[in-house]
Amino acid sequence: MTPIITSFYDTKPYDRDYFGRATLGANVAVRYNDFRLTAETAQSAEGAHAVCAFVNDHLDRACLAKLAALGVKLVALRCAGFNNVDVPAARELGLAVVRVPAYSPHAVAEHTVALLLTLNRKIHRAFNRVRELNFSLSGLVGFDLHGKTIGIVGTGKIGRIAAEIFRGFGTNVLACDPFPGPDWAESHGIRYEDFDTLLAASDIVSLHLPLLPETHHMLNERSLARMKPGVFILNTSRGKLIDTGALIASLKTGQVGGVALDVYEEEQGVFFEDLSGQVLQDDELSRLLTFPNVLITAHQAFLTHEALTEIARVTVANLAVASTRSWLDGTLLT
Repeated sequence: MTPIITSFYDTKPYDRDYFGRATLGANVAVRYNDFRLTAETAQSAEGAHAVCAFVNDHLDRACLAKLAALGVKLVALRCAGFNNVDVPAARELGLAVVRVPAYSPHAVAEHTVALLLTLNRKIHRAFNRVRELNFSLSGLVGFDLHGKTIGIVGTGKIGRIAAEIFRGFGTNVLACDPFPGPDWAESHGIRYEDFDTLLAASDIVSLHLPLLPETHHMLNERSLARMKPGVFILNTSRGKLIDTGALIASLKTGQVGGVALDVYEEEQGVFFEDLSGQVLQDDELSRLLTFPNVLITAHQAFLTHEALTEIARVTVANLAVASTRSWLDGTLLT
């Protein structure tokens, strides 16, 4: 049986570690690349049957056209989101696209809670102080989560787990979703509300939904103004759900009291990279990093042993299924 030659892009040491184990005994031949997949780098996929891409690879029509011309038949995403892929163009060009729809929702939900606890109780600041033998408590006052109202925007797998964890803190949880789960909500003491009502009533708003045309910049100047003064905002979903300029303005006025982000609007070329010896060229990200009430992690919510194991397992399974089909001879994997 012909092995599926797959070019992997934007790979890090942990990718090679987990995929190295997952591909043992599989009918998959791997070529690892450190750089991202774009129209400019697509030629590197020559000779491959498939490419494996991550969140910051840019698979627009130009990139996909070059892949198709090289004979690539399959785009295997090792992530859940696919907003970086021109799916209609892939369909037109005869490229199948597969993804990992759910790897470890617990990993992302738990990271969301960790961000809030760290930001609220200023654990990151206290950690740095103590290392410098500064044991003062001035400026480290937080608030009890118990009794607060938390708005969960998006109740897919991750949103539901986050909501259940927050209920364990004794919070009141509101939720909104175009496809609500009333039975789930009732069983956990959670109430669905419309978006505007949730924003106005919540002390903390946590985003757990995909990036779609209708969710792009859903937190903007107008929606931020409708929130409670001093609201905390959490985002471990997609950076472009929030208008960064409007967020900065709301932080400056105090309308937003705290922000914890694992994602950012313009991650490409910044997140997943070591830029410690350089000048950051993104002015908005630089400004966000100056606020004492902003906590940012570099898209690491997924980074647990369980999640990485599942991502590798499902991606290799997707490729292995392809090896049993006839698309190597021109029939599409569907």
